[in-house]
Amino acid sequence: MKTTSTFGEYIASQAERVEAALIEALPASWDVPGSLRESMNYSLMAGGKRLRPIMVLEAAEALGGSQAAALPVALAIEMVHTYSLVHDDLPAMDNDDYRRGKLTNHKVYGEAMAILAGDALLTQAFYSVTQAHRGFGIPAERVLAITEELSFYAGARGMVGGQAADMLGEQGITKLEELEFIHLHKTSDLIVFSLRAGGHIAGATEAQLNALTEFGYALGLAFQIQDDILDIIGDEQKLGKPVKSDEKQQKVTYPYFIGLEASEQKVKELTKQAKTALIQANLPNPDRLLQLADYLMQRDH
Repeated sequence: MKTTSTFGEYIASQAERVEAALIEALPASWDVPGSLRESMNYSLMAGGKRLRPIMVLEAAEALGGSQAAALPVALAIEMVHTYSLVHDDLPAMDNDDYRRGKLTNHKVYGEAMAILAGDALLTQAFYSVTQAHRGFGIPAERVLAITEELSFYAGARGMVGGQAADMLGEQGITKLEELEFIHLHKTSDLIVFSLRAGGHIAGATEAQLNALTEFGYALGLAFQIQDDILDIIGDEQKLGKPVKSDEKQQKVTYPYFIGLEASEQKVKELTKQAKTALIQANLPNPDRLLQLADYLMQRDH
């Protein structure tokens, strides 16, 4: 891979690598109903920053592992993330018409097919994880650990639990701790999984996995608070969605509780906390992950 002049360009090149692999993730030879295939690919290839799969690749590299062997797991987490967005946009959930500047899946393919596309992406993710063993010889016990953790971090105790708490919270969140619970599970859990999965691919020790976990939780919370901030001061064209949507939907956010300036400071503190955890772990090649933390703190979309 060629050397890029800025970290942003490097991230873009990694995203292109992930997208090229995603195109092949649902082989044309598979007998799949056309509308289902189209609906799955519509959302899977709708763009986005591809941050979670990139984290899988970078965590593997940070521990001296193979990015190529980590790629099937990177695709898996993007499938899970995409399924969650497809379902999140449904009328019964957030009822959104647009995602990343495009019509949401159910607006194009109908609610039933959008639900089925999400279901198919979730189950395809577990198939993709197995290919780290089938295609690249990653020991079965490591792939088993990744599979177990994917069910944990993406399920009722993780992301789905966070989404449920978010829906229940629409009835009225009165404490910052309640909002933080939602952010940690709805957003941070998939980031933590991504980092730990890359670690497993490289054969990480328990101490190294703990450091990646601490890094991920702090980074994930910072990421979500930054989203809350951008919903207030962001550029609609860059974001691909309307700003002030949280306010219009009367959703409680970090700026609502502690103000915009304090929220911006919280992002900086969490980013520093994340980087400190990683530095103290003495990983072989942590530079890309450290750069990623700064990159996310400074993002404008």
